[in-house]
Amino acid sequence: MYEKILIPFDGSKEARKGAQEGIELAAALGATVHALYVIDLPGAPRTVYLRDDEEELREEYRTYGEDVTEEVCEMAETAGIDCVSAIRTGKPAEDIVEYAEDEEMDAIVLGSAYKGKFRALLGSTAENVVRTSTVPVITTRMGFDE
Repeated sequence: MYEKILIPFDGSKEARKGAQEGIELAAALGATVHALYVIDLPGAPRTVYLRDDEEELREEYRTYGEDVTEEVCEMAETAGIDCVSAIRTGKPAEDIVEYAEDEEMDAIVLGSAYKGKFRALLGSTAENVVRTSTVPVITTRMGFDE
């Protein structure tokens, strides 16, 4: 059924919950996990000062992305499943959907923050992924006490 599962991961508690769910599903199905981190740099015009530091900032984000995708792959390895890591730069929801389609993922599993009874049910990234993906999306939401 699912042979390749995409787990977008930014290191947050919500993402960690999604990663655990995705890895459990992959382990049960014998699927491969793809851990994806999207570097989300602001697109607003930058001052000269910020532009000078932009390369350093990109490198910090890339290093962080390597660390968090490695964390997912270590979780996958512990569960006995294969893991591929990837880093992209752009808008998280768009890049998650694009990666899933480009790499022919069978499912996307991601966590979502609890926003309360009267606010959004899903976080903005998770909501945009659910609304725009042609690949099935499984979300796991944080509870109010998590």
